[in-house]
Amino acid sequence: MVEHADIRVVHRGGSIINFRQPVVTNDSRFLLCASGECVKVFSTSTEECIHNLQGHTDLVTGVLLRPSNHLQVYSCSADGTVRLWDFTDGILIKTYVIGYPICSLYASAKHEGVIFIITPKLTDKRSELFQLVAVHLPQSGDQLVETRELSAVLSNVSSKPAATAFGQGGEYLASVKGLQMEVYFFRKEKSYTFSLKEDNKKGGRNTFTCVACHPKDDCIATGHEDGKIRLWRNFNHKKEYTYSTLHWHHSAVSSLCFTPEGTNLLSGGVESVLVQWRYNQESQRDFLPRLGAAITHIAVSPDGALFCTSHSDNKISIIQSCVKVSAVIQGLVKGESVKTDLIVDPRSKALVLNGKPGHLQFYSLHRDKLLYNLDIVQQEYIHELGLDQFEVVKAAFDASGSCLATVEERQQKGAELEINLKLWAFDEQTQSFVLNTTISTPHDARITAMCFRHDADCQTTMLVSTSQDGHFKAWQLAAAAHTEEGPSWSCDFVGAYHSLVPKCCCFSADGSLLAVSFQEVVTVWSPASWELLTTLSQPPGAIRDLCFGRLSCSKYLLGTTDSSLLCCWNLLTCSLEWSTSMDVSLLLSDPLSENMVAFCCESGCTDLFVFKPSEPRPLFSQKAVCSGRVTHAVFAPREEMLESCEESSQWLNRSQLYFLTQHMDLMTFITKVEEDRLMASSKQLVIDDSVAMTPFYLLLGKHRQEQQEDQDAVSSQSSERAPLPHSSVAIKELLQTPAHVLPSTTFLCSMFLQSLLIPVTDNREEKKHAEEEMESEKEEEDSSEEEMESSASRPEQASGSGLAAELAAPTLTKAQSRELRRLKKVDHSWLSELLDS
Repeated sequence: MVEHADIRVVHRGGSIINFRQPVVTNDSRFLLCASGECVKVFSTSTEECIHNLQGHTDLVTGVLLRPSNHLQVYSCSADGTVRLWDFTDGILIKTYVIGYPICSLYASAKHEGVIFIITPKLTDKRSELFQLVAVHLPQSGDQLVETRELSAVLSNVSSKPAATAFGQGGEYLASVKGLQMEVYFFRKEKSYTFSLKEDNKKGGRNTFTCVACHPKDDCIATGHEDGKIRLWRNFNHKKEYTYSTLHWHHSAVSSLCFTPEGTNLLSGGVESVLVQWRYNQESQRDFLPRLGAAITHIAVSPDGALFCTSHSDNKISIIQSCVKVSAVIQGLVKGESVKTDLIVDPRSKALVLNGKPGHLQFYSLHRDKLLYNLDIVQQEYIHELGLDQFEVVKAAFDASGSCLATVEERQQKGAELEINLKLWAFDEQTQSFVLNTTISTPHDARITAMCFRHDADCQTTMLVSTSQDGHFKAWQLAAAAHTEEGPSWSCDFVGAYHSLVPKCCCFSADGSLLAVSFQEVVTVWSPASWELLTTLSQPPGAIRDLCFGRLSCSKYLLGTTDSSLLCCWNLLTCSLEWSTSMDVSLLLSDPLSENMVAFCCESGCTDLFVFKPSEPRPLFSQKAVCSGRVTHAVFAPREEMLESCEESSQWLNRSQLYFLTQHMDLMTFITKVEEDRLMASSKQLVIDDSVAMTPFYLLLGKHRQEQQEDQDAVSSQSSERAPLPHSSVAIKELLQTPAHVLPSTTFLCSMFLQSLLIPVTDNREEKKHAEEEMESEKEEEDSSEEEMESSASRPEQASGSGLAAELAAPTLTKAQSRELRRLKKVDHSWLSELLDS
């Protein structure tokens, strides 16, 4: 089996936005955050994603505004580069190659041309030791610049960005790790270390978690695991330092941040409450509770108008001065596990899976945005460790997307398992799902599988559920009676097979067959009469997955076993068609084609195989698509069908395959055709390296390109048109000169506009030149007539000396004759006066 290089695994949608602290621009209009391998730029008012700053080839680990230019931003990545962007236009300005993985990034206005990064120590990469390094950015006009001036500042620091902070305008920096805090003073080039005991007198843990420095005062705030906040002062003298303690959080303080003026200190933790402490008046506190999830990062806009909090549920809340939440940017909610599997809503084509506790989230894969959350449990969630609450464990849609079935469970200590089966109907007015029927205790044990019959021709909607109690049940939506308000669900059939436990079930594509696995036996039923049609045998091993073939392969039924076997049965002959030894962790069929995919786990990695049940040879295979086992995947229909020419990638033309890794990363496969199309759409203008890359220059270059194209079109029709200038000295000087030394705009305006004008020859000069030529031609004719007359009056003289004159005076051209006549008219009297004297 051959691997194909024209398809690769990428992040497409669902990336985390709470990985690092967000950044708010100076005008509070935009919010920037690291998201996978790119930087997302959101609008703080509309919550829409304005730009995706793409260019890094690995995880982005930090975003920072450039101190000297508020329209530019730095980003660092594990790929060993720091990139400078113009975030308003989404333009990459410069790439600095560091050469080592970067964990976080810092900068200070006092250190111009220098950035600070945290990178692993070169001497010992396995010990997970990190160092803070100062990087001197070279001044170069090239887009790709290699940095060579690196100097270590601190040798043993934490890799977490919240563990290091600059204070007092960049005069010093503080770094915390474990039970120690180190303060480095740049002017003295000296550092002081402060240590705490592991436990305090009351049993609290003193381990440092985060640090923040006051912008205008010598004060350092540190957060600790026991929920306390310490304010350090006089730390420039190691023996005279003091600290005061603040305590409100009952668990670890995850983030600290001072406001730009230093009047308030913000703190957050698992309580989902933003606490605002008054500086030097710490007894006065303000709270903003019920933010939905634990706070992981806190950021403040440079003008202090907006606060931003990142949360553990992949959400960013935009808050107006700790008063109210003005906007929420919600990413794909990622919990510890996805119990509902990955489902696609047939109506909205959204990805549906577990979201907030007790909710289902509808996430748009094409827009990379959360559409809405559906409250399934309809109970208030209590953030308390060890508290058993209802969880959504199963979900399924019918073919049209008008019905939704969910299963919720709760297992309390010393109590029986509580199960609720809920049936939802889509409401056209509210454009959401409304609860139709709740069935308490639908089974006596946990539900193992659930599926709808996908038959568009059938008038009734049917749902089948299997349970560990040894039964499977068929639930049918009955028509509305005259006395009832609407349709209701009821149990139509209960099935079993030799007291075995059913594990999984699935309907055929036309809904005429139902396959239910009972441990090592596959049973096939007729939903019309509920007759057991046949049983299928296979090599030993309990059935793990069942899938019917589709379209031309609808006569096949495939299953995987715990004994690492993939089996294919022919339903026409009721016999085993073929089988192969594969440890399949997930088997999935494409609803729009005959293709099926199998994720196989081997040596700690997952391999992918794409095949048709009728052909034993795989259409596509790729080794090690991710580490660990893949247990959740789904085919999502495309908005536009791809026209891929490669045979190996045609299985992705109609649908796109998404899967979840063990680290809860949503991955997908992208073809070379798709990648080329994305690169072409995001391709930027080619810029001269000798000119600084600014949005103004880009606009001017585009304008020049359009003018050149227009000129080429016109010149093909008329060759007499004057060409446009290829370059202008005035424009080059304007673009190359630094902005802070340029004259005023009013002085440059006339010069700049003059350089943009197209040079055209003056019509008056052309007319004058034409008149002169006409006069000269007329004089030439007159002189020629005089010569003819003189030659007629003296024929003998002309005939006698004709040959000698022809040899002595060669024939003049018309231009030479015109020049000679002009010289004859020149007044040479001054020469005679000069000779007489």
